[in-house]
Amino acid sequence: MSDPFTLSVVQAALDSASEEMFEVLRKTAMSPIIYEVLDVGTGVTAADGALVSSGAGIPSFVGVLDKSVKAILEKEGERIAEGDVFLTNDPNFGGVTHLNDMVVAEPVFFDGECVAWVASIAHWGDIGGSTPGSMATDVTSIVAEGLRLPIVRLISGGEWNDAVADIIRINSRLPDFVTGDLWAQVSAGRRAAGLIRSLCERYGGDTLRAAIDDAHETGRSRAMQGLDRLPKGTFDVVQAQDDGTTWRARITITSERFTVDLRDAPDQTTGPFNTSRDGALIACQILFKALTDSERYANAGSFEPLEVLTRPGSIFDPDPEAAHGYYFETRIRLIDALWHGLAEVGGFDLPAGSFATIFGLVIAGEHPDTGRKFAMVEPQMGGWGATPERPGNDAMFSTNHGDTFNCPVEVAEARYGFEIMTKHLGETNQEDGEHAGGRGVHTRYRMRSGAVMSAGFSHGVVPVWALPGATEGGLNALTLTRDGATTSQPTFVSKLVIRAGDEVEVATAHGGNANAVQERP
Repeated sequence: MSDPFTLSVVQAALDSASEEMFEVLRKTAMSPIIYEVLDVGTGVTAADGALVSSGAGIPSFVGVLDKSVKAILEKEGERIAEGDVFLTNDPNFGGVTHLNDMVVAEPVFFDGECVAWVASIAHWGDIGGSTPGSMATDVTSIVAEGLRLPIVRLISGGEWNDAVADIIRINSRLPDFVTGDLWAQVSAGRRAAGLIRSLCERYGGDTLRAAIDDAHETGRSRAMQGLDRLPKGTFDVVQAQDDGTTWRARITITSERFTVDLRDAPDQTTGPFNTSRDGALIACQILFKALTDSERYANAGSFEPLEVLTRPGSIFDPDPEAAHGYYFETRIRLIDALWHGLAEVGGFDLPAGSFATIFGLVIAGEHPDTGRKFAMVEPQMGGWGATPERPGNDAMFSTNHGDTFNCPVEVAEARYGFEIMTKHLGETNQEDGEHAGGRGVHTRYRMRSGAVMSAGFSHGVVPVWALPGATEGGLNALTLTRDGATTSQPTFVSKLVIRAGDEVEVATAHGGNANAVQERP
């Protein structure tokens, strides 16, 4: 058995491999959604698919990678060979999210045996389907959403599969971009795989496996310590949604388990507002991690005490034909609802509600100066909730988005050919004796050429929630101004034709307020 110092060195090196994978992807990708916004996730798993380490990026994406690798192992089993590279984007086959998000995974072999996997996931600007940007709101089946890759070999034993690459290119309106982003992900995986093989050459495969097992035990121990600090009991969650439905869930916390029961969820929708069971599990993992161990350390052991119950046929466990295009809004609504339920219970030190939306805005068209096709995909920032001790944070990304950034105005205008007229903080409201929620952001785009727009957001009807007794937060909104007339847009819209001279404004909500702690005399 290796000494603790050696195990710690190897564990740090595995973390570094995930980080270097992230940096290679960021520096070589074609699309601003990847290299500026960082709408990606990278990670290393054990040979059996258990998460070992992760790079920066989106927590909601990092949670995908172990599940993708396990799906590949289940399908391919003993056929997996050195030099293979797999792709999947289908939520029914390890893709977990929606078709725009491509997973690239590679087994790492040493002395003829698989010792680990390296994997990445990144949002591609267009993967086919009925509307530019591949995020239509009027589809009723995943078949209409774009190209589905249900675990395929891009590289087999070191040999590139031209047919797969050709299928991807011919099904995208942005063939150069998806090809460039694909190669960036492949290159990122190769970098991390090389680092892991070097570790094995220096320390041996047995030491690598021992370091992984030790890291998992550390993650489990930290999770159990965090779980021990939480209030125990059963807590009911009830939250109204913009579409008029009410979501209900139940959280049961014991000294050994943290169980989230989602079996009372609404039936799956006919539109693209479902998330896979694995997607619902990831939402609960994010909440569980925030409650039990909010430091960066996360691996498979970190989630061992978590149990999630779902009902087949519900929005959190839909059938294989269900559409998933706006899964991210369903997933963040789930985190928001569970967060809300616990924030109202004594002993859970949580802030008030945030703007709680990804607000994925897609504008696709042709650049007015170059004629080159583009698809801008950008999540938005908004206000976070206050606590009894402080106001909320302004202009933050959602809980799902983690270490991401907004695309700089200069880059957006150069790459997409429209103008960003304003980008400023919004207003907030505050009563005496309250801490105010953080401010949202107002962004106004002015089109220089025609384009097609899609968007989806939450808290457009039901305001952001506050801590008990305090003032509610705001609403998210989307407007279109044409010929001097401004019209509000629905919370989900796609295939909206916008013209040169039109202005689109995104206004994100301010967070919920909290009654301030009274200062002692």
